[in-house]
Amino acid sequence: MATALTSFTDEAKIAFDTLSGRAAGLFSPSLRLGVTGLSRAGKTVFISALVHNLMHGGRLPLFEAQKSGRISRAYLEEQPDDAVPRFQYEDHIAALVDDRAWPDSTRAISELRLTIEFESASGWNRLISSGKLSVDIVDYPGEWLLDLPLLGKNYAEFSRDAFELAELPVRAGLSRDWRRLADTVDPRADADEMAARRLAESFTAYLRACKLDERALSTLPPGRFLMPGDLEGSPALTFAPMRRLADGRPRSGSLHAMMERRYEAYKTHVVKPFFREHIARLDRQIVLIDAMQALNAGPGAVADLERSVTDILACFRPGRRGFLTDFFSRRIDRILIAATKADHLHHESHDRLQAIVRRLADGAIKRADFTGAQVDVLAMAAVRATREGTVRQGRETLPVIIGTPLMGETIGGESFDGKTETAIFPGDLPARIDSIFEEAADAKRQPEPPIRFVRFRPPKLERDADGLKLSLPHIRLDRALQFLIGDHLA
Repeated sequence: MATALTSFTDEAKIAFDTLSGRAAGLFSPSLRLGVTGLSRAGKTVFISALVHNLMHGGRLPLFEAQKSGRISRAYLEEQPDDAVPRFQYEDHIAALVDDRAWPDSTRAISELRLTIEFESASGWNRLISSGKLSVDIVDYPGEWLLDLPLLGKNYAEFSRDAFELAELPVRAGLSRDWRRLADTVDPRADADEMAARRLAESFTAYLRACKLDERALSTLPPGRFLMPGDLEGSPALTFAPMRRLADGRPRSGSLHAMMERRYEAYKTHVVKPFFREHIARLDRQIVLIDAMQALNAGPGAVADLERSVTDILACFRPGRRGFLTDFFSRRIDRILIAATKADHLHHESHDRLQAIVRRLADGAIKRADFTGAQVDVLAMAAVRATREGTVRQGRETLPVIIGTPLMGETIGGESFDGKTETAIFPGDLPARIDSIFEEAADAKRQPEPPIRFVRFRPPKLERDADGLKLSLPHIRLDRALQFLIGDHLA
């Protein structure tokens, strides 16, 4: 899909950028790792935990280079892209470790270079390799990635798709005010800045309502409407879908023409540079998915998440790497799809959570596999906020998770103070995974969600014999590292 969204000029620029990057990499090997996911999926936490565990010798038994003692050190270096904000690792770690608070979510693109010095397991590689790998970690919002399909749509198609989505049962109530306003506007009327502004603000309010925790909807393009950054208030973000669009070219000076021009400007000045300068330069990719939030919100949110995951995975440039083609075109040869917050469930449900995410991405995974890219799915927690235990309830023994719920979280009518450790039975995911998707496909059914979870504070770190704090605990972070970068440290 990604190739169809680029012009010949775009591909020429990508080839030039790739050739320049590969030439520099001959003397200083590097790997560009993309980290994305929709809001609340845990991108910031994942990057912070990855770096913290590598720099502090964390417990990573499935990460072969660390397990075998071949990593001599890992440290941060100056990133190669001066125009991209730095990922503020130190601030995020201070929040996690010192304040036991989750760091702020990703709001824009950021980057961090982690350099790993290691000894190759192969005698031949030790002769020809420098024993150093720089991992350039690129953090970006998944909401922006969902804009890429817009490159293949004109304004009329974008408008039609937006209204069809807004009229789905799970969204109809949230979009009602915007749709009513849109019905009062004639696209053939003269261009009117205030009319455009009212429509854009109403459309944005609808998107924001979809994103709330209790709704947990995911397919919300244009992504910059919710995360505008320095574009807030610009004409490129002051447009909205419209009804009753005439066929063919709109009259010059009409509201339709204004909206169409701004939509095209959004694609040209926002979406295309994002793809060319960031997505097309990635070597590896992890997509973090908060399936727990969607499951908690109900079948409509699950169906919407499935749509978003398919759209996201279709935007990458997957493929098998080749010695000659690598100099002119980067392909993502490994994609990891990770269900986050596995620590909110007992380990008995981890395989079911993993199966749910594989089912969410099944169609897109098959397409990526066909190109030669390796794709894996796992359930993980980059920072484990709970531990497991059991409680007796009558004659029954229940598996529970134990942690400190965030202040204000509630369950069963009880509100937590953010200080008290509590044992919680989160429920079990269904053994038959297809039942979740059957319910999601039936808009009239609104069964009780299979789980009800609360959010926990980050854990209090243990200390070693010398009183030093240990690395952040996790679930399967080592397996993620092995898949994403392990072969480059072989």
